[in-house]
Amino acid sequence: MTHANRPAYWDPMPTARRLMESTAHFEPRILRGRWEDRNWRNVPGPFYAGATDEMALGRLDAPHHICYDDDHGGGFGTVFVYRQPTDEGQVFDVLCGASLDLYEGYNWDGDDHWTVEAVRAWWADRGRVRVWAVDIAADWGADTHPHWGSNNDPRFLGHYHDAAQGHRDFIAHIDDGLESYLRGYLFWLEQRREPRPGEALPRL
Repeated sequence: MTHANRPAYWDPMPTARRLMESTAHFEPRILRGRWEDRNWRNVPGPFYAGATDEMALGRLDAPHHICYDDDHGGGFGTVFVYRQPTDEGQVFDVLCGASLDLYEGYNWDGDDHWTVEAVRAWWADRGRVRVWAVDIAADWGADTHPHWGSNNDPRFLGHYHDAAQGHRDFIAHIDDGLESYLRGYLFWLEQRREPRPGEALPRL
């Protein structure tokens, strides 16, 4: 996902607003999530998910951006954004994923809430979400889950295995890519513009 000519941070919001206004597929109500309800696993950036119930369908449209948590025990709980979009196609995917949520729990106003200090605090605590992702990927990536009751039905294995792949992708993003993205995002939060080539980025 690295591109030589891509800036250190690309602001997806102009593209997102244009897509929301010009694409009949999207309705404004899909972005009504409350910042106070956001899932603690959401990576910093404009898009996040809060109180959601999309029946674990979001990854069908945005597998490179959406993950499921396990806050309902052995089964799928709510969702979170594990990678922010960095081009128009990715913005479209995230909006498609958000449009499937029954609770309208996504939002795109993260820029109004994240601060430089909050982003640094999230990054400093990244080990917590990484440990969670490693554990859940191992569990959901297994072939049998006797402690899940009816969820041990083999018909669900493909769905859980895909969810586990999302967790592994999240781990890989934390290990390689997320730090660079967040440094660019810190620049955006401080300057409210995209960094120019060669400009120094804030430290995490």
